[in-house]
Amino acid sequence: MAKRRKQHSPQMKAKVAISAIREIKTVSQLASQHGVHPTQIHQWKRQLIEGAPELFERGRQSRQAAEQQKLESELFEEIGRLKMELEWLKKKSASLD
Repeated sequence: MAKRRKQHSPQMKAKVAISAIREIKTVSQLASQHGVHPTQIHQWKRQLIEGAPELFERGRQSRQAAEQQKLESELFEEIGRLKMELEWLKKKSASLD
């Protein structure tokens, strides 16, 4: 029977990657402590370092996304109203014939 892969939580990955960046313990010590391969710790550390600038950009992006979502919802409401008016006008014009 094949061995199942471990699924690690994002919190655990972040914790291990931050420990690796701090370099208080070696990667080998962290690997044995958390039961993870050292290569995996290096990958998580690299992902954390490369993704760090995005953490500070999210504030701007989330505001822009919220504004975009608000605009979209307003437009969808307007489309719904216009469709209802069109259906009403079609129904009234058919009854006038």
